[in-house]
Amino acid sequence: MAFSAKGRTQTALAEINITPLVDVVLVLLLIFMMTAPVLQSGVEVAIPKTRSVSQLTEERMVVTIDREQNVFLQDKPVNVNQLPSLLRSTGKADPSKRIIYLRADERVPFGAFASVMDAVKQAGITNISIVTQPIQK
Repeated sequence: MAFSAKGRTQTALAEINITPLVDVVLVLLLIFMMTAPVLQSGVEVAIPKTRSVSQLTEERMVVTIDREQNVFLQDKPVNVNQLPSLLRSTGKADPSKRIIYLRADERVPFGAFASVMDAVKQAGITNISIVTQPIQK
């Protein structure tokens, strides 16, 4: 389409430059890929490795025991004696239908692990899943 204005012909811009759009989308994709692993859980523990591991597909309530035997509910430090009341106050009304994921450092003694499991059971939650990592081949 050509038209004249004071003796000059101009053509209409028929193409849109999408290069800046692609650049922005790729930068956003890179940012999300870099931050996604950080969003899982803020407490760093070396969880044990097993052969059978299933992937977590939705966010659940996570109880973590770190190397120094500190207990965390999600990312907040809690006292193991207060854990049953905190678990009762958060979540669904029926505790028997709730699922708790228990992450523990592989160097945590079994006594500390068992006391946290007992605290979760005192809250009425019987469905406890232990988080592990797959063994590297």
